[in-house]
Amino acid sequence: MLKRSQFPEDFIFGTATSAYQIEGHAQGGAGPTHWDSFAATPGNVVRAEDGARACDHYHRYEADLDLVAAAGFDAYRFSTSWARVLPEGRGTPNGEGLDFYDRLVDAMLERGIKPAATLYHWELPQALADQGGWRNSDMPKWFGEFADVIARRLGDRLWSVAPINEPWCVAWLSHFMGHHAPGLRDIRAAARAMHHVLVSHGTAISVMRDHGMTNLGAVCNFEYALPANTTPEAAAATARYDAIYNQFFLSGLFRETYPELVLEGLEPHLPKGWQDDFATIQAPLDWLGLNYYTCKRIGANDGPWPACDELDGPLPKTQMGWEICPDGLSHFLTATARDYTGDLPLYVTENGMANPDVLRDGAVEDPERIDYLTQHMDRAATAIAEGVPLKGYFVWSLLDNYEWALGYEKRFGMVHVDFETLTRTPKQSWHWMRNLLVGAQT
Repeated sequence: MLKRSQFPEDFIFGTATSAYQIEGHAQGGAGPTHWDSFAATPGNVVRAEDGARACDHYHRYEADLDLVAAAGFDAYRFSTSWARVLPEGRGTPNGEGLDFYDRLVDAMLERGIKPAATLYHWELPQALADQGGWRNSDMPKWFGEFADVIARRLGDRLWSVAPINEPWCVAWLSHFMGHHAPGLRDIRAAARAMHHVLVSHGTAISVMRDHGMTNLGAVCNFEYALPANTTPEAAAATARYDAIYNQFFLSGLFRETYPELVLEGLEPHLPKGWQDDFATIQAPLDWLGLNYYTCKRIGANDGPWPACDELDGPLPKTQMGWEICPDGLSHFLTATARDYTGDLPLYVTENGMANPDVLRDGAVEDPERIDYLTQHMDRAATAIAEGVPLKGYFVWSLLDNYEWALGYEKRFGMVHVDFETLTRTPKQSWHWMRNLLVGAQT
């Protein structure tokens, strides 16, 4: 049985959400985003659903934060919407948007919750998308301006900040695979987006440092890449997949280079002079966040680089079809500290599962989620015992919410949301977390 006492006294337990997934983007003067356009395009999103209403966190944030506090969480990882703060991406800020984040942060502090902010969680202002978005070499300047607005208004009250959530999703998933906005399948667009995301990250870190802000980090996502069979071809494809997904962004942040296995495919498409940007990219960090959910079985194909296939695996799966593989979390915690970050504090900034939860008689039982969280938290506690400088763990997610291209079908929350009435019902997993954090302490 998992116990709070398995973790250090100062270990941070938190939960996480993102702006577009819960706030209700049609409210409070927010501008249009590339996700609105992506969702309005037939075939991109289940039932063409978008974040216009979402969970109406914009109006219900106080009750939602009461749930965070009542469960005993130390911190709440949230994001600011660029298009809510700057509806055109640049220029005059939207007062309603900044006022909302003022109220949100103050409400966290009133409840004793540490505000852990992410500047950007995927909702790019449409006006910037119209100019090429992450492909545009001006993005670092524009993102720095956004960071400056947030720093001036909220910087004195934020416990931590990461500029960009999951660069792989922002760049590769969205510009090479086409699964997320802007929905491109273009290797040149992907290469430039991957590089510009990192330069934008470093620019924002420097801007926030200039304002005297501290506890600044980066959040990358990871998938445990395993060969689907014993052939040399599968091993080589797995190495390429691992380099693209798990090593590219860490190498940029901590090694002043990109992996050779990635440059094989992307170097001809990177912007001119990309090698000169590492001084910006490597702005010093106070911590690194790891988002981890699953492993992937990789095979080879006869197509062009990277010639990788994602194949089915044998482990039990979540509602997303993702294998439940807690050993992958152990791998990344150990390998990241050993190979990249050394003594730099690490946080598990997202971990959780989608499950087809059903509300029955006013209750939601989700033992599968409790088992998933238990397995992964056990691995986290073991990593700490083995010397990994892991300082915190955040559950994704507080609420069932808008799951991007999958609409409102996949439920990651510890709190059930009825998307017709917007009624919140804490699930069995929320009560379990409350007992872990607030109940018996041994």
